[in-house]
Amino acid sequence: MTDDALMKARYRRITRFAARYLVQAWWYELFLPRFGLGWISARGRTRRLQRIAQRFHVLAVDLGGLMIKVGQFMSSRLDVLPPEITKELEGLQDEVPAVPFAQMRIRAEAELGMPLERAFASVDERPLAAASLGQAHRAVLTAAMADETGLSAVVLKIQRPGIDRVVDVDLRALRKVGVWLSRVALVRDRVDMPSLVEEFAVTSLEEIDYLHEAANSERFAADFAADGSIAVPEVVWERTTRRVLTLQDVTAIKINDVDALRAAGIDPAEVAARFARVMFDQLFDDGFFHADPHPGNVFVTPLGSLTEDGTPAWRFTFIDFGMMGEVPPSLRRGLRRVLIAAASRDGKGLVDGIRDVGVLLPTADTIQLERAMTQLFARFGGMGFAELQEVDPREFRAFAIEFGDVVRSLPFQLPENFLLIIRAMSLTSGMCSSLDPAFNIWDAVEPYAQRLIREESGNTAQALVREVGAVAAVTARLPRRVDNLVTRFEDGSVSVQTPRVERRMRDLERMVRRVVSSVLFTGLLIGGVLLQAEQAVLGTLLMIVSIAPLSHALLAGFIARRNGL
Repeated sequence: MTDDALMKARYRRITRFAARYLVQAWWYELFLPRFGLGWISARGRTRRLQRIAQRFHVLAVDLGGLMIKVGQFMSSRLDVLPPEITKELEGLQDEVPAVPFAQMRIRAEAELGMPLERAFASVDERPLAAASLGQAHRAVLTAAMADETGLSAVVLKIQRPGIDRVVDVDLRALRKVGVWLSRVALVRDRVDMPSLVEEFAVTSLEEIDYLHEAANSERFAADFAADGSIAVPEVVWERTTRRVLTLQDVTAIKINDVDALRAAGIDPAEVAARFARVMFDQLFDDGFFHADPHPGNVFVTPLGSLTEDGTPAWRFTFIDFGMMGEVPPSLRRGLRRVLIAAASRDGKGLVDGIRDVGVLLPTADTIQLERAMTQLFARFGGMGFAELQEVDPREFRAFAIEFGDVVRSLPFQLPENFLLIIRAMSLTSGMCSSLDPAFNIWDAVEPYAQRLIREESGNTAQALVREVGAVAAVTARLPRRVDNLVTRFEDGSVSVQTPRVERRMRDLERMVRRVVSSVLFTGLLIGGVLLQAEQAVLGTLLMIVSIAPLSHALLAGFIARRNGL
């Protein structure tokens, strides 16, 4: 078959697969329940979904390209997909067949504009790793290049031949499926599927641009330049193009290789705890995060020295920066609020945070969701992975059914950038649990959330002090501005037609003064309370001073009435 014929056949296979199972989902999940036959759908749902996952697994391995990426994303959705499905798709990354080196050589030499023997002292023909979009080989720089860069051992990452066309066809097929899904009310009311596909498309196109990946790598390295616990490989720009990327070889212990960690004297539980903190920092502080932190992209690198407590020193080394996410400041504030509420076991606060993030539409009636969240915290809050495994599965099932009914009744949506956030956090949680079966996400969240609470309190106090200053400035200027306005009335520069205007102006002036006094009192009082713990003298002073505007706000109206004004 010609290349064009192969691409058309690929497009048809993807769309036919999607059409078949969309029709099946419509029949079982929408049609049968409408006629009171929902029990038929429920009875075989798990087996049916597992069969779909198995067939998609076969399709993805056979086609490669973005289908592998789609399967990897679904395998990380532990929050919405049952374990039978996620487990079926887990091994997709490891099953990608390698491209013969002869083909990769042609691709690399065309990009670099020279034979590999001239570009490198040596290249290992055995792939170090084979992924859906490219594969990596170990190499050694020439002596001249080594002197220039200070590096010798490198990893040569070469894009698969023809991957551009494959990605283009896959995206066209996925866009078609997105349009189909957008016509289903149940999906349309909760997710903007075309926008979701476009977000996936942008990420995928960035991932096949190695110049973009190299720039991401240097930006990530700059963000953590002052953090000795994180390392990033250097880019060899002289041997890098859009389709070929040459990086410092930083291969070390895979983060999930528990046996190798223990052999190096490194505690896997400590690795889990530190990895959670590192990912929290990226998401909630920096706003620029690694969205694909699977075991092949994170190493634990021993430093050959000891810490103060006598244990081996080590650091994380991240690689593969093709899939990076960015959290805008507004979304980061919402995520911080969600984290603080989760750590505080605050069901209502968590729902409010979810609304701030943009997952819930403003019109959503969240009373039932708040109640469900409160019950969730009351029953399962604080439990680690190992403890949750000991809970009676029937209890989980009953709660899941009730919770699912509540969630399905609400207008959810996925805001921009949220797919990558979900992916990063899902992979982080899974990684930490595999390193330490007793890993408790609450233990990782609570100290981090407490720091955020302290920071937020400090920011709030500063904001209140600034607000009090602004209100004081307005208060100081207000009499002059009102007097100027009255003067304009008196000298005729403002014409009026009623004798009651002057009296109304006096009423307005008194009302404005009382409102300003009330705001000033509130700001001073709250500011004093917040500062009391750390700056007792200043806090007490603010609380005492707040009595003056309070007195004015309460007594001004009474005095005016006594004077007949």
